[in-house]
Amino acid sequence: MTEAEESQLSHRRFYKAEQDASFADASTARSAQTANASYRLAYRDAEFLLRDELRPVRFQLELLKAEMLLDEAGIGSTLVCYGSARIPSPEAAEALVANATAGNRAIAERLAAKARYYTQARELARIASQCAVVEKGLRQFVICSGGGPSIMEAANRGAADAGAESIGLNIVLPHEQTPNPYVTPRLSFQFHYFALRKMHFLLRARAVAVFPGGFGTLDELMETLTLIQTGKMRRIPILLFGREYWNRVLNFEALAEEGVVAREDLALISWVETAAEAWAEITRFYNLDCD
Repeated sequence: MTEAEESQLSHRRFYKAEQDASFADASTARSAQTANASYRLAYRDAEFLLRDELRPVRFQLELLKAEMLLDEAGIGSTLVCYGSARIPSPEAAEALVANATAGNRAIAERLAAKARYYTQARELARIASQCAVVEKGLRQFVICSGGGPSIMEAANRGAADAGAESIGLNIVLPHEQTPNPYVTPRLSFQFHYFALRKMHFLLRARAVAVFPGGFGTLDELMETLTLIQTGKMRRIPILLFGREYWNRVLNFEALAEEGVVAREDLALISWVETAAEAWAEITRFYNLDCD
């Protein structure tokens, strides 16, 4: 540092953490003390960070990392796509049925019949990405998925079709779940905590498209509905694809008839079957001029 730099009142006086870490690396002193884990810089001690007592710190890290990197990427809002990790792409549907055992053939055929939702998720993502809405210098309706296979892959793939970046919020699971190849690498995140992952889904969400899915999709859908119903979150379009499917696995009308939700709460849901219908709902809600 030059003498002129030293004299600047605005120049920081403390070294950045990365600089301090480099000083520690450069040290040639080796002893029983420096070799012990207790001597490691706390923020570079993985074993320490994984202790149960550090859970609040890990929560904060998972909140901050994605938030800061998405800010740096200029992402103002997202279009979130939820849906099954099991529905095949149209290209894989025939093979899924052909390779099914006799006992699983009926289920395989049902899943294969849902390949149309892969197509619609991909098309919705393409339309939104191609529209490329920018407000206050920030990109809006950037596609965000869980980063995995099936419907999630379709969403990221649709953005890639339009030459746009997209987000993948993956989760560590006991069975392998790696990011699909269409997620933008610098916007591919991995989470340990479901709660923090779901928070990131909705922090920037300006619309949520929900395709047929299982427990995870139901969890994500119900949390979104609850947050809006209870006034914890402002209303956004919630687009349910596949009315026949949802009415078979859930009875929304019964909830209202039983009095456990208000009938007007059902209006939080917009029923759609195609990407065009979904995008029309979004553009109507926000009064966007983007075909």
